[in-house]
Amino acid sequence: MSPKTAYCFDLDGTVTSAEILPLIAQKAGIFEEMQVLTEATLKGILPFEKSFRLRCKLLADVPISVVHDVVRAVPVDPEIHAFITAHSSQCFILTGNLDVWMKPLFEALGCKAHSSRAESQGDRLGALTSVLHKGDAITAIRKDFDRVIAIGEGFNDISMLECADIGIAYGGVHDTMPDVIDVAQYVVTNGRGLCRLLSTL
Repeated sequence: MSPKTAYCFDLDGTVTSAEILPLIAQKAGIFEEMQVLTEATLKGILPFEKSFRLRCKLLADVPISVVHDVVRAVPVDPEIHAFITAHSSQCFILTGNLDVWMKPLFEALGCKAHSSRAESQGDRLGALTSVLHKGDAITAIRKDFDRVIAIGEGFNDISMLECADIGIAYGGVHDTMPDVIDVAQYVVTNGRGLCRLLSTL
């Protein structure tokens, strides 16, 4: 009998073919400020939680309804989306992004998600109540599965790959970081290759 496997996907730059917060920032007219923080975070120059809290402050005045419009339009890798749809009970999205912002995308993907959390005040972002640590999410998911396969591409995905039974560094959107490759067992560079690999593991 094959082991019961959980597939844990990073969201931005893995399932999606674009980083989401810069797209929201573009709508708000603060793209350059956001891009600097995003790049520093992806490269591990700025710790994820500190960077994320700063980015949330920059975007706090953007109505949630506007964020949802942006999120609905974010391009998703069709091969990865198809894999998630076919294995929805085994697939999880692990993202530092906020639940109140990402809700339309989570619903479209049709699987469970672990994310950072915030309150909402009407159509505005309220207090940030928790920032996701992906390694902790893997530990929680592991309780219901025999093994965990994690797929990520950024510095904040390292703990997720380290805690998984199998870690896959994904380079379909961004260049794969050497630090991410160091903790992964496999490296793939496109959605089709990733899904083929997942089907063989």
